[in-house]
Amino acid sequence: MKDEYDFSAATRGKFSRPDAQLIPPVHLNPAVLAYLADRARARGVSLSGLVNDLLKKDIALIEAGK
Repeated sequence: MKDEYDFSAATRGKFSRPDAQLIPPVHLNPAVLAYLADRARARGVSLSGLVNDLLKKDIALIEAGK
């Protein structure tokens, strides 16, 4: 690496997209992941679909309790 870089001709925000949506990775405990993967396989759905359905149900319970 260089000690210094010249950004005098750079354009701020050149690759920025205001409508971009960040989707962070989710890291599950290995035991939880194994259990959910087995449940998803048994139901014939994707792991992502199963986790999203479970989270939507939790969100509904949380909102109902407000």
